[in-house]
This record gives sequence, C-alpha cells and structure tokens, in this order.
Amino acid sequence: MKCLSNQKVRLLLRQCAQNSSLLRVGKELHGVLTTSGMKKAPRSYLSNSLFQFYAASGDMANAQKVFDEIPLSEKDNVDWTTLLSSLSRCGFLVDSMNLFVEMRRKRVEIDDVAAVCLFGVCAKLEDLGFGEQGHGFAVKMGLLTSVKVCNALMDMYGKCGFVGEVRRLFETLEEKSVVSWTVVLDTVVKWEGLENGREVFDGMPERNAVAWTVMVAGYVGAGFTGEALELLEEMVFKCGHGLNFVTLCSVLSACARSGNLVIGRWVHVYALKMEEEEESCDDHVMVGTALVDMYAKCGDIDSSIKVFRLMRRRNVVTWNALFSGLAMHGKGRMVIDMFPEMVREVKRPDDLTFSAVLSACSHSGLLEEGWRCFQCLGLYGLEPKVDHYACMVDLLGRAGRIEEAENLMRGMKVPPNEVVLGSLLGSCSVHGKLEIAERIKRELVQMSPGNMEYQVVLSNMYAAEGRSDVVDRLRGNMRNRGIRKTPGMSSIHLNGSVHRFIAGDRSHPRTKEIYLKLNEVIERIRSGGYVPHVSPSEVDLEDKEQALSCHSEKLAVCFGLMVTKPRTTLYVFKNLRICQDCHSAMKIISMVYDREIIIRDRNRFHQFKGGSCSCSDYW
Repeated sequence: MKCLSNQKVRLLLRQCAQNSSLLRVGKELHGVLTTSGMKKAPRSYLSNSLFQFYAASGDMANAQKVFDEIPLSEKDNVDWTTLLSSLSRCGFLVDSMNLFVEMRRKRVEIDDVAAVCLFGVCAKLEDLGFGEQGHGFAVKMGLLTSVKVCNALMDMYGKCGFVGEVRRLFETLEEKSVVSWTVVLDTVVKWEGLENGREVFDGMPERNAVAWTVMVAGYVGAGFTGEALELLEEMVFKCGHGLNFVTLCSVLSACARSGNLVIGRWVHVYALKMEEEEESCDDHVMVGTALVDMYAKCGDIDSSIKVFRLMRRRNVVTWNALFSGLAMHGKGRMVIDMFPEMVREVKRPDDLTFSAVLSACSHSGLLEEGWRCFQCLGLYGLEPKVDHYACMVDLLGRAGRIEEAENLMRGMKVPPNEVVLGSLLGSCSVHGKLEIAERIKRELVQMSPGNMEYQVVLSNMYAAEGRSDVVDRLRGNMRNRGIRKTPGMSSIHLNGSVHRFIAGDRSHPRTKEIYLKLNEVIERIRSGGYVPHVSPSEVDLEDKEQALSCHSEKLAVCFGLMVTKPRTTLYVFKNLRICQDCHSAMKIISMVYDREIIIRDRNRFHQFKGGSCSCSDYW
C-alpha cells in the first residue's frame, strides 16, 4: 500500500464507487488506509475520497461516519453537497434538511446543486414552509438565475398545490426549458385536471418522454383508456419516444391505482418486446415488480403470480409487492407457505415484508401464524413499527379478541396512530363492544376532529343497541357541523371506458335500462335465496330495501351484465368497504348468472364465483 500514491488510492476508490460489485474492495481499502495510518495524513484528502465512495455506494451510515471524521478545514462545498444529495437520494429527507441548516450555520457556500437538492427534499415532504424559506434564500443569493433551480422551486410549489406560484415563476423565466414546461404540465394535470393539462401539453414547443408520461398517466388515472392508448401510440410510433423503464413503471402505477387492465396489458406486451434490449437487469426487476403490483391491484392475481414466477431476478421489493397483492386477495396461507422461499432468496426480509405478511394473516384469519410472524421480527434485526402493530390489532380485532387487541395497542413503544385506533374501532363495531368503542372514539376525535367516519361508526353502534335518542343527538350534531357521509362510488371498466356510479345514481345515459336490469337481478336472486340485510347503517333512509338495492356496486354490476357477453368476468372498484347486503347479493348473482365478479373495495379484493367469495365471509 505504501508504494501507492495518494492520487492512485483516490483513483481506486473512485473506481469502486462507480462499480457496485467493487463495494467489498472499497471497504477493504478503507481498512488498510486506517491500519496503515494513511487516512490520517494531513492534507492527503483520502478521507474525502472514502466519504465520496460510501456516499456513491448508498452506504449512508459509513458515509456519515467518515464525513464527521474529516476536519472542517478539509471539507469543501462539494463534500457538503454530496452528503446533502446522498441523504435525499437514500430517503433520509429530514436529515437532509437538517444538514442544509447546518451548512448555512457553518457558512458553507450554497451552490445551485445544493439549492436544487433542497427544493427536491421540500417537494417530497410537501414542506411549504421550509421551501418558502429556501425560496427567499435563493432570491437573496441570486440563485434563481439558474433555470435548474427555478425548475426545482416550481416543482416544490407544484407538489404543495400552489399552481398560481408555479405559473408566476414560469412566466418570469427568460429561458423556458422542456423541463420547465413539464413541471408546469405535471402541476396543472394534478391540480386543475386533464382539460387544462392538455392545453399546456398542446402548447409545448418541445416534449420529452416525461411530458408524454404525465399525460398518459393522467388519462389512465381518469379512466380515459382510448385517449391514453392514442397518446401512447403517437408517443412511440410517430414521435419515436421509446418507453424506458421509468415511463413503464409510471404508467403501470397509474393502471394499478385506477384498475385499468387494458393499458396495463398493453404496457406488459411492450415491456416483453424491449426485454432483450440494452436495459440493465435492475431495470427489468423494477418493471417486473411494477407488473406484479399492477396485476394484483387490478384484480388479476393469477397473472401477478405468473409474472413473478417468470422473472429471472427478483429483490425484496418484488416479494413485498407479491405478498401485498396476495394479502389483498385473501391468500394468506400462500403467503405463509412462500415466506421461507423468500428468506432463502433475498436473505433478509424488511419492515414492509412483515407488514404484508401480517396483513395477509389478518385478511385470512390466520391468528396463530400472525402471532408467530410478529414475534419473528427480532430474528431479522427488526423492531415492531406502528404498521406492524396496526396489522396485529386488526388481526386480533377481526377474531373478536378486542380486549387483547387493546392491551397490545396500549403496550406499544410509540403512541398509536389513527390507523391503529380506527382499526380497533371497526372491530368494536363488528363485535358490538360499545364501551371500548366510546373510549377509542374519544381518542380519534382528539387526533382528527374533522373525520366524520368515526362518528358514523359509533352512531350505527348506538342504533344497533336501540338507543335512538343518542343516535338522533349524534346525527343532529353532525348535520349542524355540515358533516356528511362519504358517498359510496363504484367504477367498472368496459370497452375502453370507465363508468362510475354512486348509490341511487340516475345520471348515466342508460339509467332506464340499468334500473330495469336491476329489478330483474333482484327478482332472480330473491328466487336464489337472497334476503335484503337491513342494517343500522341505513336508518337515515325511508325505504331501506330500496336503498340497499341501489348501492353503487349493484348498479355497476347490473350495467356490466347488460353490456358484456355471458360468462365475462366483471371487475368493479369501490371507494368504501362493501356492505354485508351487497356481499350477500354478489355471491348469489355470481351463481345465478354464472359470472365471476371481482370487487376491490377499500380494504381488499372479493372474488365472487359460483355462489361463494374468496374472503370466506371474513372481511
């Protein structure tokens, strides 16, 4: 080692930083430099090179440690900015913001790279206050002469919903790059809608792949399948913009959110065609993972499993996506059986893995398996997080062990959040634990005063107990405060279009036919054994049975029965939890009409087939 000059050592470290396979070599070099004393030689700057190596490798623990060991006099603004951007890139956003404050306190020169990084962090955190302070600093230091800084600042305001400020900054730009236009487009599509977004898109002097992706994802998310396909074809075949892995993943994410299988399958075919091209293995893993997630969230869990099995390489994120999908589809036993295979393949599951496995146990009623999984966290060096406790509270609550669930929650090392408390309140409602529910509701109201769902749950529990005086008082208070129930909405994708329904909806162009079909369906399923489930949640409505028959998912399914061929599978997506009456009705509809009906509600998937549901009535 002594025969190597400092310059050659720095060159070696730079090569290790550029090649992930040389991470071990770089660490061994670190050890040699430490034991030989070369690292401490004054003005050698070897510690700076070591720091740059760890930062580039994403090993932020060692990067921070080496950085702290470098004397302040030997750190330049490049080192500080590298740490700032590396912390942001690796997800340590708050640490990155704190470092920026420290840089200002120690009078480190802030350049445009550091400013871009700062605004990027504020955008991810949607921290408008810190971003505005950064804006003032950038003006004072003259950094807004850089178009990159302006673009990052506009993106920050856009992520925080300040469309007017984005437009104002855009108009002041002397040089409007394609990135500037794309930031405005993304902001307008998100906050003002597709119509205004299309005006910006059509007015762009130049469009990059990101701009096309923003518009395509916007159309997919809004259910405009035809328009999305037209743009994709124009983008790829007319303008020559190939879909790279970032674009593919963005569009697949939009498909997963909206349940658009048509576009998802189109993207899948495109991804298969480009698989042999010069994209890296990591890119293929990202796209494959996005496909696993998309198929699962669109209701086609069999295709999700098939894509997973055909992937040549998988990582922990891929496994997590599959486990989450299987959990949503009530296939908890499959998750438990596959867990050992995952450990053999990726060695160390992470926090999200255990959240997915515990969720799978909860949706499938696997109480003993869930407990074992929860107790295994320590074996992998993990501490139980709030999400893990939320899953366990939900699992115990669903099983009717409410007191045990509350005891577990009270024993958490961190205060329970709204998810944990809300889950326990829901279990109290199912199992009639009014006293505990009242206690939990008080905590929830303090935590989220404007959330009316908890008031509704408790009101329904009082109604079930026959305490109409309390119900009237609660609902009167809700009306006086302007609180209304979130309306149930169901959507169904058919022939390239999305059709949306709310309870009692009469806005659809084919309303008359839909209600005639609804009457026919109700008559046929009554003959098949359907009895309307009149629950306390319907006490506001005069004609309870009529109200039940007009729930949004029933209207969506009736429309699907009208316009599709016999035995076609129907996919329906609902924003709320499916009610007990609709659940019972769907089982009988699937049997009477010989249809497979897949409904994704707020919590999970229900696959109705031959008179039964994949959830085994455990939801």
